[in-house]
Amino acid sequence: MNRVWAICLTAAAAGAAAQAATGETVEKSGSFGGLTVHYKVVLPPGFDPAKSYPTILTFPGGPQTMQVVDSRLDANWRGEGEKRGYIVISPAAPDKGLFFEGGAAAFPAFIEQILRDYHVQGGKMAITGASNGGLSAFHIAARYPKYFTTVIGYPGMLYDSAAANMEALKPLCVYMHVGAEDSGWREDMRAQADQLKKHGVAVHFSVEPNEGHMIRALSGTGAVRLYDELENGLRGCK
Repeated sequence: MNRVWAICLTAAAAGAAAQAATGETVEKSGSFGGLTVHYKVVLPPGFDPAKSYPTILTFPGGPQTMQVVDSRLDANWRGEGEKRGYIVISPAAPDKGLFFEGGAAAFPAFIEQILRDYHVQGGKMAITGASNGGLSAFHIAARYPKYFTTVIGYPGMLYDSAAANMEALKPLCVYMHVGAEDSGWREDMRAQADQLKKHGVAVHFSVEPNEGHMIRALSGTGAVRLYDELENGLRGCK
């Protein structure tokens, strides 16, 4: 009996350790700018609501549904975020459209809610996204740059490349990743990166070899690169 009890205690301890290592994912919803937005929050292991944490707002691509939210969190953000102690927040688009279209009306109210709910390190967060999510990240960053340190599109760029939007990104550290085989996006992003540099924006443009529109090299263990870029942004984009 003692041996069985010891095995049970060991299994329970292992389960608790595994749970502590993976943190917690919370599903939330709210009304922002007259739109209902559902979103997920990945909290770091041992989350303490009294402490401040580096925070990421990341947009899903495609139709920006909750299914895509889950897919992108698993591929790019959850694992490395839990290791480094980040809060990661990802919203699904409301009925009014994608976040670089009608869904943009949820901002800045959505950001203000994040800042009320969590102690965001330095009061600013990173903003990221892939494909339609990348367009959304750049769109929201250009409209409300005071809330952000870094914007990453993988791929992603400004949907509206007006000079005023490019100027708005000057305080941010900007990363633009595109697949070498992603014809159309590759040329457009390269041209926009050149234009952003002319406006004095700190742009890091990367063509990912042997990659198409969905950049596999930035998934799984490759997500280390994304987090290194975020941390460079926190240090002032050196």
